[in-house]
Amino acid sequence: MVIMTSADAQNRFGQMLETAQQETVAITRHGRPAAFVISSREMADLLELKRRRKQAVREFGAWRKQGRQSVRRAAASLTDEEINRLVHELR
Repeated sequence: MVIMTSADAQNRFGQMLETAQQETVAITRHGRPAAFVISSREMADLLELKRRRKQAVREFGAWRKQGRQSVRRAAASLTDEEINRLVHELR
């Protein structure tokens, strides 16, 4: 990663854009990261990862909801004796 001050980024904008095609450019202001410049290819990859992450979160939520319902039904049918036996087996 290339690090540039905001002043350098302004003064060498064209060079910064060329560099960003090869690697990420971090732009700092007062010694702290203020922005990052990345290539359009990297941005497309990031957006795709974000889309896939959202889909995975949705799928996990649906799986979790379904699991909770299944567990509740199964747990509701257990007798006290079965619960005690399971607890003792786990100890």
